[in-house]
Amino acid sequence: MPRKREIGSTDQIERSILTIRGQRVMLDDDLAIVYGVPTKRLNEQVRRNIRRFPSDFSFLLTREEFTNLKSQFATSSLGWGGKRKPPRAFTEHGAVMAASVLNTPVAVQASIEVVRAFVRLRQFLVGHAELARKVAELEAKYADHNKKIATVFEAIRQLMKPPEKAGRIGFAAPEKPAM
Repeated sequence: MPRKREIGSTDQIERSILTIRGQRVMLDDDLAIVYGVPTKRLNEQVRRNIRRFPSDFSFLLTREEFTNLKSQFATSSLGWGGKRKPPRAFTEHGAVMAASVLNTPVAVQASIEVVRAFVRLRQFLVGHAELARKVAELEAKYADHNKKIATVFEAIRQLMKPPEKAGRIGFAAPEKPAM
């Protein structure tokens, strides 16, 4: 009997969102849990309505992506009850479309939470992009200052050096001839 996990809150959903092929996605297992259906049923409905799932809504992971994912999350091996086929990944739009083909009250309500999770994640990433842009601006603005500060410190070091031993300062009187 498969173990039962629950993903209910927006925070929990956000943690199940992965980046694959440069897209934010949820895997079929996690989406099925959110929608309260077996993964098999979710994938069955997707196959029956495949025209509603273009490649920018849903895609199957390649064997290589699947292998990388298994090693990343340390899932069980094929011989010990692990997933045998690469999972299907759903983008935000694919997750909403999956709710519409499942058409259960739980799926409809859960799709709202899934959309909220994707939106919060997008807002979070936009905030980080803005911060990264500002840091880059500051680095560019003050890059020249670093050179100037280094020059000032070098001048201070030169001033702090003890003076070189100088000869006698002043007028030297000629020596008197001996008498």
